[in-house]
Amino acid sequence: MSTRAALSQDEAFARIRLLRSPNVGPVSFAQLMARFGTARAAIEVLPELAGKGRRTYRVAAEERVTSEIAAVRKAGARYLFLDSPDYPALLAASEGAPPILTVRGDVSRAHAPCIAVVGARNASVAALKLARDFSLALAEAGCTVVSGLARGIDGSAHVGALSAGGGATVGVIASGIDIAYPPEHADLQERIAQEALLIAEQPPGTEPLARHFPSRNRIIAGLAAATLVVEAAPRSGSLITARLAGEFGREVMAIPGSPLDARSHGCNQLIRDGAVLVQSPEDVMELISGFDGKPRAVLQEAVTVGEWPEHPDVGNSPDLAGMLTLAPVGVDELVRQSGESPSAVQLALLELELMGRLIRHAGARVSLAP
Repeated sequence: MSTRAALSQDEAFARIRLLRSPNVGPVSFAQLMARFGTARAAIEVLPELAGKGRRTYRVAAEERVTSEIAAVRKAGARYLFLDSPDYPALLAASEGAPPILTVRGDVSRAHAPCIAVVGARNASVAALKLARDFSLALAEAGCTVVSGLARGIDGSAHVGALSAGGGATVGVIASGIDIAYPPEHADLQERIAQEALLIAEQPPGTEPLARHFPSRNRIIAGLAAATLVVEAAPRSGSLITARLAGEFGREVMAIPGSPLDARSHGCNQLIRDGAVLVQSPEDVMELISGFDGKPRAVLQEAVTVGEWPEHPDVGNSPDLAGMLTLAPVGVDELVRQSGESPSAVQLALLELELMGRLIRHAGARVSLAP
């Protein structure tokens, strides 16, 4: 999907339909596009690829896509495809980047230097003030503050950035573009859509479910050159965002807190594990001043391992199910242990995923579905 040619309406429709089909996620979507060239071609062969599960596989209905497009338009939103020139470059470079986003507002906000500011929902008053003050200062310095519109730190970060004027914030939500969550942030979400940029990955009408929040967090981490955690308890969603930022080769920063406050334990743990301790917005700006837009760490390729054959045969992929367990293993390791070509392994994994038998994990790792 490297082409920058104008996308036809038929192909755009087919891409939405492909992504909404059962068991097609960002990685399998990218593999299908890399192998078959267009979404229209991929849709034609999709039932055959998934048919090894001995059940009928149905591609997403055209009527469903037509209704979704109408809902996007009604919400005042538009689609943003991964190979569009407007698609944020840092997000595009991150593992498992969403093939299609729905957006409201000014996409150029995501092309400025982005800093993710995240933290606890039940944050302390002091932490809420820190989030506002840091975000205001970062916005005034020319950065865009990215967060998830959640209660607590996220909301304060957005408010602080907006108070600088210029709409220097991006809100990434776990619901459809037309759903406000939490309800008390409905006005804030609408303000971000009007003055800044609102991003959703889920189709319109989708209520936020627990499984959607890690996906939202990967978008937040992928958009930003650095992620700042203001306050977070252990095992919180903010730490997922920080971990993903580290895996993407971005900077991870944290504001230290009292060891007597459980809400500070996550930040203190991050610092102990190697995150940069920051105490002022100037510390943040100094840290990202040398960032050139490229990940600082070399990431394992998650989308393509080897080249697809020119005339692929969907019936001759190896059976890797017996080599997999519930424990994640690297795709490269499967290639080594199986003795198969990288393209053959990727095909086998794609078929397992379409059958609902495979789960993909960060770092180009896979496991059997429970």
